[in-house]
Amino acid sequence: MKLRKEFITHVVNGEQFMVATGKSDFSGIVRSNSTAAFIVDCLKSSTDTERIAGAMMEKYEVDRDTARKDAEAVIRKLRSIGAIED
Repeated sequence: MKLRKEFITHVVNGEQFMVATGKSDFSGIVRSNSTAAFIVDCLKSSTDTERIAGAMMEKYEVDRDTARKDAEAVIRKLRSIGAIED
């Protein structure tokens, strides 16, 4: 899975914002907290939930189950706005 190319991110004052460009059913701005921003950044390259969870474990002091659940929650939200391609 990967972040669709129609969605771009930009960091302003330490906060990540994501917007849809071009053809997308979503029109709006997504503001991410630091954990969600990390997950979005992971999704800029082709990856899967397990790799994201592993990267989260390296960056944050979190166990695999918590990392997986957090990654799945963010991915689910991104899928709901059409930001993820498989």
